[in-house]
Amino acid sequence: MSTSNQHIQKELAAFEELFKNAVKSNVPLLDRILKYVVKTKGKQLRPMFVILSAKLCGEVNEKTYRAASLVELLHTATLVHDDVVDEAAERRGYFSVYALWKNKASVLVGDYLLAKGLLLSLDNKDFSTLHILSDAVSRMSEGELLQLEKSRLLNITEDDYFNIIRNKTASLLASACAAGADSSTDNIELIEKMKMFGEYTGIAFQIKDDLFDYGTEDVGKPTGNDIKEKKLTLPLIYTLKNSDASKRRTLKFLLKNSNRRKESVQYIIQEVQQSGGIEYAVEKMNAYKTKALDILHQFPHSDARDSLESLVRYTTERKR
Repeated sequence: MSTSNQHIQKELAAFEELFKNAVKSNVPLLDRILKYVVKTKGKQLRPMFVILSAKLCGEVNEKTYRAASLVELLHTATLVHDDVVDEAAERRGYFSVYALWKNKASVLVGDYLLAKGLLLSLDNKDFSTLHILSDAVSRMSEGELLQLEKSRLLNITEDDYFNIIRNKTASLLASACAAGADSSTDNIELIEKMKMFGEYTGIAFQIKDDLFDYGTEDVGKPTGNDIKEKKLTLPLIYTLKNSDASKRRTLKFLLKNSNRRKESVQYIIQEVQQSGGIEYAVEKMNAYKTKALDILHQFPHSDARDSLESLVRYTTERKR
């Protein structure tokens, strides 16, 4: 990922300044929480995709920085809200906002970040950016609710799974790439092409995330967190589909009634590993990575293209 960073250091610094200004507040409690959020935010993958997509299609400009800030504001808002929904005490190795300031403050902070993002676009008449990102927010909510509904019944099919991650995860990355392109070109075909590039990359990214739960030499120590939360992801969906009726009943029983017990989680992980579920998920992940790279290679060679390719490869090769 360092290759991607080095080509856009100046642009990332400009984005950082705009983002920090966008989240300032005159309310002491809110300002304190927001400073903590800025301090503990992650690798800024999505702003990097915005900036590099703009570079690939034209010239980076002020609209690009605003689009990157809107993407990061929306992403951060959803993470703060997700921690409330999941009752998560940690986020990226730090205490979550939910753990430190509890439900009410977390929900309100998430709402504030969302509102600040919308105002940033409206105040600058970035209506196309707002339209692109509003679609992503709508789809993310639909994805979360579909997952909630299906998880209760433990009947997620592979098609359901891809619908969920296409909406829940990939839609924001697709919109980030589309918004970046939209900031530097009026070519609808290029904008749509970058949207599909982002979607394929986002799907590959989420499959990689889901693989961490099961652990192999490639993805590290298994955690079983998804199993404990009764989330059916691709490796387990494959295992259930390809198990005999008796084994399927056993796995579903453990998921429903014993998903917090260490022995049950370990048994499910072992069955997934033995069934070929890991290999199947890796194969699907690499297929989406290839789709993303195929789109990228339709563009002329440039530093921006090389950097985006590096980011795509990072999403599927990262260790955590």
